[in-house]
Amino acid sequence: MIRVLIADDQAMVRQGFGALLAAQPDLLVVGDAADGAQAVTEARRLDPDVVLMDVRMPVLDGLAATRKLLGDRPADRPRVLILTTFDLDDYVYEALRAGASGFLLKDAPAADLVHAVRVVAAGDALLAPTVTRRLIAEFAARPQRRQSHPARLAALTPRETDVLRLIARGRSNSEIAADLVVAEQTVKTHVGRILAKLQLRDRAQAVVLAYETGLVAAGE
Repeated sequence: MIRVLIADDQAMVRQGFGALLAAQPDLLVVGDAADGAQAVTEARRLDPDVVLMDVRMPVLDGLAATRKLLGDRPADRPRVLILTTFDLDDYVYEALRAGASGFLLKDAPAADLVHAVRVVAAGDALLAPTVTRRLIAEFAARPQRRQSHPARLAALTPRETDVLRLIARGRSNSEIAADLVVAEQTVKTHVGRILAKLQLRDRAQAVVLAYETGLVAAGE
């Protein structure tokens, strides 16, 4: 059973999402919050697997709440799924740096919300092509932030480095398998080792790290 906490300052949104998710046999809505500070408090108290986090909330916005919540938690939970009105929200880059596992538009179809919760709960990242493109644009605009392959990446094997490059370019496991001519299960194994060696929460953080270290350059 996947435990979900819903954080949004609009009661109708919380109730609507709550009813939708509660109708799924494998999802359990354990609570909700009307602002970022309450979201942090309730997440610590209820220990959900996934937190649906609105960006613009009073007291503490979704970005600050995500940073505060994930800053002192184990690497595996909770997963934060950011709810946003626009896919080019200015918070995208910083929210990923704060540890968010993905983004979902508030007007997305109901099936997309259910799918997103399951994907994030399973430990994968939900990065739409528009989000990946925005990440690339962010790094292109901030070349001074990129470094040249730090020692941190030395722990990876050559094949794991190749996989990380492809992750950063937005490739799925099946696409990476096709590119490298290996089985998809082999790719999954490589991804798991990459995350473990680099102490990353998920693929979203892997994308950020790949660009920040200069392993992949914007425009490649």
